[in-house]
Amino acid sequence: MNQIIDIRGLHKTYHRGGERIAVLDDIDLSVKDGGYLALMGPSGSGKTTLLNMIGGLDVPTKGSVNVCGVNIAELKGRALASWRAQNIGFVFQFYNLMDVLSAQRNVELPLLLTKLSKKERQKRALTALDIVGLANRAKHKPSELSGGQLQRVAIARALVADQRILVCDEPTGDLDRASANQILELMEILNTSHNKTIIMVTHDPEAARHAHECLHLDKGRLRAEADA
Repeated sequence: MNQIIDIRGLHKTYHRGGERIAVLDDIDLSVKDGGYLALMGPSGSGKTTLLNMIGGLDVPTKGSVNVCGVNIAELKGRALASWRAQNIGFVFQFYNLMDVLSAQRNVELPLLLTKLSKKERQKRALTALDIVGLANRAKHKPSELSGGQLQRVAIARALVADQRILVCDEPTGDLDRASANQILELMEILNTSHNKTIIMVTHDPEAARHAHECLHLDKGRLRAEADA
């Protein structure tokens, strides 16, 4: 399999007042197309920052971030936003759904920036909801859905434009064990049956066990699971 993510010499530094804070320190990371990687580590270790780099939500201080054949560290503005919309689906811990919209309309949101017709947007949204097992809840609003169902809607939204990579930040962190297990089973199906490459940040060892590979971040340095 080809490398869909190839990161070399990645550094990320923030400045707070006169203080320099190194969040990521010389990160090298490769992920194959169709891979499923879990990132673990203590709070403040740089996990979400690395995830944001892969998703094009943040830019490195130094280094290259090649994702889907593009060094996104060199993209800016509209070019970066367009690349992100075409390649990355985002799943967050707290769903980020709009309360006033139905599940279907929430899933449609990423398609509003495309040239698709209203009918085609609706069709794609219903297909995505069907994939996550919620076609029968398309007209329900977030207040009418359980936590596990809300996360399924969020995953459907991440799938609707058929992006190649899902970046997931604590996708089971706000769920009870039973709901979390259902989401993890769904993510396995998306990985194996729909060939989605998944990068997941998690504190949950049970969630990490579902991934093909688990790496640990500690003080901005990346380590293999055996070294953790």
